[in-house]
Amino acid sequence: MNARILLASAALVVGGGAAAAQAAGPIKSGAGHGWPHTLSPNDFVRHVDNEWFPLKPGTKWRYRGLDGNTHMIDRMRVTPKTKTIEGVKTTLVHDVVYKHGRPTEITRDFYAQDRHGNVWYFGEATREVDRHGNTTSTEGSFQAGKHGARPGVLIPGHPRVGMTARQEYLKGHAADHFKVLDRNAHVAVPFVSSRHALRTKEWTPLEPGIIDNKYYVRGVGSVREITVKGAIERLRLVAFTHGGRTR
Repeated sequence: MNARILLASAALVVGGGAAAAQAAGPIKSGAGHGWPHTLSPNDFVRHVDNEWFPLKPGTKWRYRGLDGNTHMIDRMRVTPKTKTIEGVKTTLVHDVVYKHGRPTEITRDFYAQDRHGNVWYFGEATREVDRHGNTTSTEGSFQAGKHGARPGVLIPGHPRVGMTARQEYLKGHAADHFKVLDRNAHVAVPFVSSRHALRTKEWTPLEPGIIDNKYYVRGVGSVREITVKGAIERLRLVAFTHGGRTR
């Protein structure tokens, strides 16, 4: 290959890389006040290992609870699959809610962790299904970078009492918030008990009459969710498998 062709090939490689980098950022943040306004793909690391929300592939959670008077089971699983969103390789978590012994809501959630340990929520593809498996609604679905949607912070790397953030943002469709209430909360569920749980308040302006509390245990993740204002909904962790090993 002569020098002219070599130079032309190098220009193509450099130009392509620059174009790819430009297309990947900056990322507009939806976390709100006190958090970065914009992010870069370089701000993120490959694995989500936040101690309050570890997402090692193969990890599974099984919850039991109530939605009103209806019994339900929620199964979550960290898949080995990834999805690149706004230049960030996110981890895919599969979540299925069962009522009356059949799936009623199936969701794919996408998370990524930044260099400070904060776990960002980049989107969800959710669908409610009827008894035949037909989709009846996709309300609540969003993907950062599309139609004005932005990633939010699901849980901080170093939570402090009073810390707050928006967990997701798509105007009129996705607007969950959290606030850290306690770093040493007591929680007891069938799988685990702890006197050093992280307790948060969660709410959304889209449903102003509802407030939930969530409890997280180090090395496990969310272990309990309970509505403290509004219609009754609660979940408790009954089984946990960490990266293929049952605990």
